[in-house]
Amino acid sequence: MTSTVSHTADTVNQLQRKLVAAEAENDRLLALMAKKEAQWEAAKAALFEQFRLAIERQFGPSTEKYRIEQGDLLINEAEVAVDEKDAAAPDEPATEESSAEARQPAKRRSRGGRVALPPELPRVEVVHELPEDARRCAEDGTELKVIGEAISEELHVVPARVEVIRHVRRKYACPACEEGVQIAPAPAKLLPKSNASATLLAYVATAKYQDALPLYRQSQIFARHGAEIPRNTLARWMVQVGERLMPLVEALRQHLLQAPLIHMDETTLQVNAEAGRAASATSYMWLQRGGPPGQQVVLFDYDASRAGRVPVRLLGDYAGRLVTDGYEGYAEVVRKNGITHAGCWAHARRKFVEAQKVQPKGKTGKADWALNQIRKLYAVEKQAKGLEPEAHQALRDQKSRPLITQLRTWLDKSLTQVLPKSALGKALHYLDGQWTRLTRFLDDGLIPLDNNPAENAIRPFVVGRKNWLFSHTPSGAQASAAIYSLIETAKVNGLSPYEYLQFVFEILPTVGEEDDLGTLLPWRWKETLPV
Repeated sequence: MTSTVSHTADTVNQLQRKLVAAEAENDRLLALMAKKEAQWEAAKAALFEQFRLAIERQFGPSTEKYRIEQGDLLINEAEVAVDEKDAAAPDEPATEESSAEARQPAKRRSRGGRVALPPELPRVEVVHELPEDARRCAEDGTELKVIGEAISEELHVVPARVEVIRHVRRKYACPACEEGVQIAPAPAKLLPKSNASATLLAYVATAKYQDALPLYRQSQIFARHGAEIPRNTLARWMVQVGERLMPLVEALRQHLLQAPLIHMDETTLQVNAEAGRAASATSYMWLQRGGPPGQQVVLFDYDASRAGRVPVRLLGDYAGRLVTDGYEGYAEVVRKNGITHAGCWAHARRKFVEAQKVQPKGKTGKADWALNQIRKLYAVEKQAKGLEPEAHQALRDQKSRPLITQLRTWLDKSLTQVLPKSALGKALHYLDGQWTRLTRFLDDGLIPLDNNPAENAIRPFVVGRKNWLFSHTPSGAQASAAIYSLIETAKVNGLSPYEYLQFVFEILPTVGEEDDLGTLLPWRWKETLPV
């Protein structure tokens, strides 16, 4: 009887253990299902956010203006408030500069709404006289005298005209002995074996690299003017010009590497015929910008790689300050040279702009708070404009540092509350990962808040790439880099790209190997221009 009871008890215990195990397994499966469901919901939310952002990029406005509900403040990509009161006249399309540096002071408008014609443009006076018989008084026939003038101006354009310059070099010889023939020396040319003048080369280079006009279209334009210049010829000229400019580009590089701070950026480029690489392979155009106001340098460099060895090659022994976006390819040169590496708040802000776009309409959230805090940082920078570095840093200590402290506290709390793969989660983790670089500006008045100067300088290349799409060979890409370097350097120093290129193309052939190329630098040429 006892053994039967004991056996029954064991059976009950086994059943209870199996029941407990079954319940535990059931709980585990339920928990797993809940976890999978949460992951699926998070994945759906992330995909939906990506879809909304893709729609926004495709059909939304191209600028990165965003609206903060508190205060209804509009801010554009360059952190400059838009003055909507200064609207363009109906017959003048409104324009918006993408850079605070590129923005010029607004010209005073006349009463009719038209912008006054620039006083530096040349004037051609056309005098309109009364007919001879109308210059006498109708009453007594007395000859009328001039008592004043009514002046109006209209903008006139002289279309491009293609002409041929004939260089006639006269020969001299002694009529008696008929020996010792002498001839005037040939004029120095940038491309000795071509029939292209410095003016023509500057015109073609400016049209392609400044105005993004592909060479095949330029060939068609020249044909309309009666000059048949094949596209291949224009391309060969540009490659040869780029090669001739390399010594001057190196002179600009030496000046750049003396700057206390350098901005860097890179963008993609396709080169079709490069040894050992597929035509569809991605190459890169690298950009550097730096120097004091009035002596700024913008350099473009082509490389097939985006690896960290490229900044090492470009920066050499440079050990100053470097401002970049969040790309980690700069880490090697920063570590090797002991460079002070700063981040870009415009990139951090951009991610919160994307997070704000996927918020429910009419709702405010964490993205709005972050954007408002970043706006306040830029407001401090606007207030500090023109200050010496020491005073700039002091103002940051007083106003920016408390904002950064608040932002860090908010960030630490928010990181645990937001899904990492959501748009807001990506913005938060980018801010957290770049925090050291982003806050480096607090300790150095020379370090700016963002890398916008580099982005603004590289934008003309990106615009041009949409038109000419690719480079055929590495030599073509390198030539493009050299010409872009001169054009963008001229622009940031307030010079006309065409006039500067024309000057360089005319003078460079006369410069010997031992001569100082410093006389060809934009700011040196600018000093010689009439005021």
